[in-house]
Amino acid sequence: MARRSDHSREEIRKMALEAAEKLIAEQGSKALSARKLASAIGYTVGTLYLVFENLDDLILQVNARTLDRLHARMLEALAPLDDPTERILMLGHSYIAFADAHPHHWELVFEHRLPPEKEPPQWYKDKVRRMFALVETELEPLAAGRGSKAITQAAAALWSGVHGICILAISKQLDVAGVDSVQDLTHSLMRNYLKGFVG
Repeated sequence: MARRSDHSREEIRKMALEAAEKLIAEQGSKALSARKLASAIGYTVGTLYLVFENLDDLILQVNARTLDRLHARMLEALAPLDDPTERILMLGHSYIAFADAHPHHWELVFEHRLPPEKEPPQWYKDKVRRMFALVETELEPLAAGRGSKAITQAAAALWSGVHGICILAISKQLDVAGVDSVQDLTHSLMRNYLKGFVG
């Protein structure tokens, strides 16, 4: 067991988050516990809670890193594209691809619930909001003079559809429905929605 003086607070935080991500990738989010994490980094649970408020706080930090990676991946996918429609479609495809590559991390972002009396911190809400803002930005060139409220609603509707496909795909429900390609289904949903949106 390491001594508290062996690593700085920030080093322990980084070690714990990396250990949590490894544990989630290998065993799924339900395997995550303070005891397992403390053991993985060679510290006590008490030391872990000197760095994080509680397990919920640690999970929020892990989820924030996942959202950062997802956002970066989507921006990277957009970089070579100029056509507005193709850029919107690519957002959906990159979102599905990320969830498929990192299913346990993706699930934890949307399955984790704070206690009813606790609100997510503003910094975390901002990271979630940034995802929708990216869609709104890419919808603007196709909005045909619509106001910001209409664009925000369209982004939420479009992304809710893609997210729903993602949930069904991760839970293998689309296999039962006879869907061969999740990406083809996503493409069909988004292209048909955009046709109606553009008019």
